[in-house]
Amino acid sequence: MLIHSTRGVKTRSLLDQSFRISLTLKGLHALLEIILGIAILTINPQVMNRFALTLLNPELSEDPGDFVATHLLRIFQQFVAGGKHFASLYLLSHGIVKIALIVALFRNKLWAYPTMIVTLSAFVLYQSYRFVLTHSLFMILLTLFDIVVIVLSWIEYGKQKSPVACNQVDS
Repeated sequence: MLIHSTRGVKTRSLLDQSFRISLTLKGLHALLEIILGIAILTINPQVMNRFALTLLNPELSEDPGDFVATHLLRIFQQFVAGGKHFASLYLLSHGIVKIALIVALFRNKLWAYPTMIVTLSAFVLYQSYRFVLTHSLFMILLTLFDIVVIVLSWIEYGKQKSPVACNQVDS
């Protein structure tokens, strides 16, 4: 990250600060993915089924044909039946890859910038596909945030490659 000096005080530009904050938020999200991936692997499937039934039973007892409740129950059952390992692997791989790239970016490793851009672009494509299927507001917000991180990474990569980058400070 480039540092600008003003009267002996080192300051970061707003763009540099935005980049660092976005990386920090992305890192926290990656840690959450890793934690959830491990939790999904370690939680007993029967416990997950009991949780789903406890959560949805009041609604199903009131209206056994409730569209949302019956579909949520079916999703839970399918998840427990086979999707558990896929979801866990998906979350763990996403989290681990992002953490590794974020650490490399904070260390100003030049190779990490294009790698982050390509990786997040692949995530954006997959998340866009999932959004078309689910219409999840969370998925679109996550995708928009990834696009912001891609743009900031691209800008920072350009700065790091420029001859002016010789004044950079290692993080």
